[in-house]
Amino acid sequence: MKYLMRGPSIDWGVILLKPGESMGKNAHGHNIIDETFYFVEGNGIMIIDNKEFEAPEGSVFLCEPKEMHNIRNDSDKPVKIVFIKSQYHPEDKI
Repeated sequence: MKYLMRGPSIDWGVILLKPGESMGKNAHGHNIIDETFYFVEGNGIMIIDNKEFEAPEGSVFLCEPKEMHNIRNDSDKPVKIVFIKSQYHPEDKI
């Protein structure tokens, strides 16, 4: 994960997952901010509150506050995702 902008009003950046990788070891969430994920390249699996969704290239997912989320790459090609966190609260992680 690489942040391209941190504040003053939003955080955003890029996630690159190689085949077999996940965004994190465990799902995470936020208490007060939402987070949007745009699948720029490749096909992944979006996991929200333990439910798995196909995430083909071009798809967009919005994770509301308190929704636990993760992304997994089960494909044989890299997956590139842009993420945007509303408001700037870098300490807001559960």
